[in-house]
Amino acid sequence: MDLVFSCPSGAGRCDHVTELSALRDITGVMVSMSGQEEMLRCILDILEKRLDMFRGAIMLVDSDRKSLAVGALSDEFTEKNLAAVYRKGEGVIGQVFETGKSAIIPKVSEEPRFKARIYSRPGNIRKNTSFICVPISLNKETIGTLAVDMSFRSYECLKEHEQFLCIVAGLIAHDVHNRRLAHMEREMLEFENMRLKTALKDKFRPENIIGDSSSMRDVFIRIHQVAAVDTTVLIRGESGTGKELVASAIHYNSSRADKVFVRINCAALNENLLESELFGHEKGAFTGATCKRTGRIEEAEGGTLFLDEIGDFSPQVQVKLLRVIQERQYERVGSSQTLKANVRIIAATNRNLEEAIENNSFRQDLYYRINVFPIYLPPLRERKSDIMLLANHFVDKYAREMSKKVGRISSTAINMLSAYNWPGNVRELENCIEHAVLLCNDEVVQGHDLPQTLQMPLAISNSPAGSLKHQIEVMERDLISDSLKRNAGNVSAVARELGITGRMVRYKLEKMKLDPHRFSYRRYGK
Repeated sequence: MDLVFSCPSGAGRCDHVTELSALRDITGVMVSMSGQEEMLRCILDILEKRLDMFRGAIMLVDSDRKSLAVGALSDEFTEKNLAAVYRKGEGVIGQVFETGKSAIIPKVSEEPRFKARIYSRPGNIRKNTSFICVPISLNKETIGTLAVDMSFRSYECLKEHEQFLCIVAGLIAHDVHNRRLAHMEREMLEFENMRLKTALKDKFRPENIIGDSSSMRDVFIRIHQVAAVDTTVLIRGESGTGKELVASAIHYNSSRADKVFVRINCAALNENLLESELFGHEKGAFTGATCKRTGRIEEAEGGTLFLDEIGDFSPQVQVKLLRVIQERQYERVGSSQTLKANVRIIAATNRNLEEAIENNSFRQDLYYRINVFPIYLPPLRERKSDIMLLANHFVDKYAREMSKKVGRISSTAINMLSAYNWPGNVRELENCIEHAVLLCNDEVVQGHDLPQTLQMPLAISNSPAGSLKHQIEVMERDLISDSLKRNAGNVSAVARELGITGRMVRYKLEKMKLDPHRFSYRRYGK
């Protein structure tokens, strides 16, 4: 049953042709528009232009299901409260929300429960205004309300308009429901996508390699793809990127994991020593060969042989290695006995092998034999997002080794680490962190603890790096940044902690170009 308020007499019947025309326009808007708020505003605009229904308001149930919040309001009126909220039973809208029944008020000025939280209506307007509010319901649950003002008219005419608005409200209810279902499906798909991505990361990420950048995730997938088979792998990348770690990850995730993993650095040995190191030699094979020696290929029998810097092989060794890869056969230096090689070969280089082939320093046929499954390791400067993951890992590692209670890295040190180009890649980063932990006298690695190569002039100073003034400014920035972190960007709390005035803190923040809002708990996820 409808809520019936005072009903003064009046005349006038509604134009059903106009209503049908308005309904056609409303359905057209609902079909063509994707944005909910824009679509609802267009519906209110059609009601105003076609049926003289103004000050429209569509309220939708909040996430707590206990109150209504503004879904859309008429654009034309500037005096409106977008933050208006109605709980069940509050005012006329709240009563419709609670009961799920329409409310018709022929004269707003005669209804004491009328709250007018959204639009202000002066006395002269209230005397000549009627109000209709209908529930937006779905499956016997009220999920919102549709309310409009109309010029004062008879109850009979308002009743007909109320029935029309109920039809519009029904269309809105199904649209809202469908949008919420689609939103829930998107959230579920996003959640499942994130879950699968996380599962894939955990599945493919080797335990000995740290990184979460997209380029490193590609590396992890490549490792996973090739580990299970004995395919020859060529790992390419600059010096210090971790090629040996990748080779180790491939071996220990393969069927040969319980066998030996033998490493040999080809660049560290001359041609004669390298040949003997690889293939072994017989006693008396050359001057100094006082006893028989087992080569690395033989040591790696059943396991994996990692040839680092394969681009430095001499042409003679390249020929013999090619035979090992193709025929799995070789002879010790000074011996005519042919030995079988049951080894998996993983090679690595930081050289441009294609260029080496052009200048005849590397055999093309060997290149094709080792380049069956290439893995490219990006330099650290191309995976900036991994710098702090690696830095924190190395801080923990060397803090344990040195028995120090170093727990984190200061903001200034983070900025310095992020700004540096890292020509030595991960190896250089590890050395820098080891240096910093060694010098650190606190629980926090400060900027001045990092090596001199990273001591670049900061924006706050034109002083030369290493000067007393520069070092003081770096330390001052560290202290203020750390205090801002501890106090969630509260300048007054920072001033109390550091024993200076708030005015001094604000001056220094402006000079250092530090925004205290960046240090709020919300930003850091606390």
